[in-house]
Amino acid sequence: MSYLRPALVLLLLFTALTGLAYPFAVTGIGQAFFSAQANGSLVERDGRIIGSDLIGQAFTSDRYFWPRPSATSAADPTDPTKTVDAPYNAAASTGSNLGPTSSKLADRLTASSEAWRKAGLSQQIPGDAVTTSGSGLDPHISPAFAKAQVARIASARNMSEAQVRQVIETATEGRTFGLLGEPRVNVLRVNRALDKLGS
Repeated sequence: MSYLRPALVLLLLFTALTGLAYPFAVTGIGQAFFSAQANGSLVERDGRIIGSDLIGQAFTSDRYFWPRPSATSAADPTDPTKTVDAPYNAAASTGSNLGPTSSKLADRLTASSEAWRKAGLSQQIPGDAVTTSGSGLDPHISPAFAKAQVARIASARNMSEAQVRQVIETATEGRTFGLLGEPRVNVLRVNRALDKLGS
C-alpha cells in the first residue's frame, strides 16, 4: 500500500496537469491571443467561410491564378479498396511519394508541362507549376509561377497585364522574419484581390 498510494496520487496529479490543465491553458491562450490561427486561419466573404489561408484550393477558371498540383487522393466511390485523385483533400494530406525513377511521375510532369504550354506559357515553366508539395495542400505559389499566369488572367478579365502584376506585387509575402522560406503568393488571397477589382 505504501507504494500504491504515491503511484495513484502521481497518476491523478499528472492526469490533471497534462490531460486537463495544460490543454485548457494552451487552448485559452490560443483563443485569447491567436484566435484566427487557432481556428484554422479561415477566410470569410460576406459572412461565409470560403477557405483557409493554410489549405490550397483547385482553381481552374482562366480568370484566376491556378495553384500548384496536389497529390492528395480519396477512396474510389465505386471501389473503396482503391483510391482516386482528389486534389486538395484536407482529410488526406500527403505527397505523391514518387521517386525520380518513377515512370508515373515522368508521365505526370510531361502532361503538366504540355497543359501549361497549351495554356499559353511558352517561357520556362516554374518548378512549382508541375510539382506537388509535400503535404499536397500548399496554398502558396512562387512569384515566378504567379507572373507566368499574368497574360492568361489579364485576357480573361479584360485587364492590363500591368494591373495583374500589381496585384501579384501587393499579394507577395516575404520570407518569415526576413530569413525563413522563400517569397510566396497565397492563391486564395490573390484571387480574392482580383475579384475586388471587379473585372
